[in-house]
Amino acid sequence: MTLQKKIPPQTVVNGVSVNADLTAGPYFIDGCDTLVKLFRERCRELGERTAHREKDYGIWLSYSWNDYWEHARLIGLGLKALGLKRGEVVSILSEDSKEWVYTDLGVQCVGGVGSGVYTTDSAAQLKYLVNDSDSRFLFVENDEQLDKFLEVKEEMPGLTKAIVYDREGLHGFSHDKVIFIDDLYRIGRDYEKEHPGVFEEEIARSDPSDTAILVYTSGTTGPPKGAMISHSNIMFSLSSGAHGVPTLATDEQVCFLPLCHILERLFSCFAQISGRATVNFAESPETVFDNVQEVSPHTFVAVPRVWEKIYSRVMILVGDATGLQKWAFSRAVKAGMKKAECEFAGKPVPPGTALAFRFWDFLVLRNMRRMLGMDRLRRGGTGAAPISPDLLKWYRAIGVTLLEGYGMTESSGVISINTHEENKNGTVGKAIPGAEARIAPDGEIQYRAGNVFQGYWNKPDKTAETITPDGWLKTGDVGRLDNEGYLTITGRIKDIIITAGGKNITPAEIENRLKFSPYVSDAVVIGDKRKYLTCLIMIDQENVEKFAQSKRVPFSDFKSLCAAPEVKQLIGQVVEETNREFARVEQIKDFRLIDILLTAEDDELTATMKLKRSFVEKKHKALIDSMYA
Repeated sequence: MTLQKKIPPQTVVNGVSVNADLTAGPYFIDGCDTLVKLFRERCRELGERTAHREKDYGIWLSYSWNDYWEHARLIGLGLKALGLKRGEVVSILSEDSKEWVYTDLGVQCVGGVGSGVYTTDSAAQLKYLVNDSDSRFLFVENDEQLDKFLEVKEEMPGLTKAIVYDREGLHGFSHDKVIFIDDLYRIGRDYEKEHPGVFEEEIARSDPSDTAILVYTSGTTGPPKGAMISHSNIMFSLSSGAHGVPTLATDEQVCFLPLCHILERLFSCFAQISGRATVNFAESPETVFDNVQEVSPHTFVAVPRVWEKIYSRVMILVGDATGLQKWAFSRAVKAGMKKAECEFAGKPVPPGTALAFRFWDFLVLRNMRRMLGMDRLRRGGTGAAPISPDLLKWYRAIGVTLLEGYGMTESSGVISINTHEENKNGTVGKAIPGAEARIAPDGEIQYRAGNVFQGYWNKPDKTAETITPDGWLKTGDVGRLDNEGYLTITGRIKDIIITAGGKNITPAEIENRLKFSPYVSDAVVIGDKRKYLTCLIMIDQENVEKFAQSKRVPFSDFKSLCAAPEVKQLIGQVVEETNREFARVEQIKDFRLIDILLTAEDDELTATMKLKRSFVEKKHKALIDSMYA
């Protein structure tokens, strides 16, 4: 006999019933204490309403919640028929798609653990992740990703089968360890005939303490570690989000960051289920700006690199505009800046400023937001890396509310966030409802809440290093809490620069100021144990090429572009302007340009396009040494 769990007092927020008090679990959403139970209820409730859209031959096609349920059910049952047991891991190596989330939920519904693999990972990295997680099954997107499996298949003895989503280029292909998704659907249907009702039974067996997903860290300081995130962790993050930054049933979202990353997984998979939203899958990371224009989402979450790129695109367009258009845009942004400064300072906007903004918004800014696909944007979000406060102010000036948040894999995606009601520029907001943050004596941010992960997969020693004896998560980030509870990140503990003169400098603020320039894509400040600071800079290819063409600077490729004296002078001016904002000890005395284009396949970049400082410093040691010769 199953005992009915007692549901804590609930409150309804934007049509979703959640715990009124989030300081203690279990955490319920609409009467469900696990994600898979909530998934079942949403599919029953929403039926033929659109859950996902995906482009096929240039046309957006819609897929319902019934489609979601049917495909997840057949995947889960097919895996069960092939021998998947509760608690075993299934890996997914694919770009974002409806099949990715069908698989993720199907695996979780039958008690499995979903684990994403970045499509930029090599065959050797795939082998490590599959073996470390002891994955029983591997889903791959297409022939390109299948090749990685085939290259190392003999070195992954625990893997039972690889399942391929896309048959293109594989007609006639046969391998005893490989089947296609259609084959798995058929296996699932046959299994259901023999075991009717077993899928729903497995969902009912789910418990908040079960590990739902495994998310591997980026591995910047050693081999990647698999963070175990439970259903309870996910339900806390979703419940807290409903209180602070809710996802609405009317929301259209765009999914484009890798679903392996906890931020996109939380936003485009889990929060969608909680809030009943519709998710549109971008065709590729390269087409995301076009797809955003087509969808005009109500909420859009991206890493700072994307928001910086949008800003750069606008600057390119302004550079190509007529004199009158440039003047109008300048006046519009100036009016928006005055309004934004009042709002960020918590002061009433003077009637004259409000009137000027309305005028320029009608004349210029509204059309620009429509052109960017942000005319319906209710909330933009940025996280996963620091962003320049100046950039946040610029977006507010053009009428786009961009809210900065903070989280990590080990906190199930979220620790703090600014909201419409409580927003302080330059901070990452207050700790989410039901959570606590504190600053340790060494300046490290520490965190405690219901979404702190269960630990690292098969690495209890690493888990012990991450959790304090009194139960707080050690984030590895340095920051401060003000008297209102707003959290500010100043850098990573491991990134703190101690100069030869003994000065402690956190480079993130300097780097973010450099990146506000449309000509700078990324920057790494150097100076640990050295007499002064220097910097390695990645230029923004599109904007700098535009500059070079307008100035008739000859170049043949990216390397020659970086070598052009005019380009070096241009970046030198950016560095000089940045230096004016910092004390002498924090000023950059010299810089070098990284003259190779980096992609997520390169060691220097994570899959979410963050520079790995240690790799950059190691690979470009000669460049660095030349600045201290």
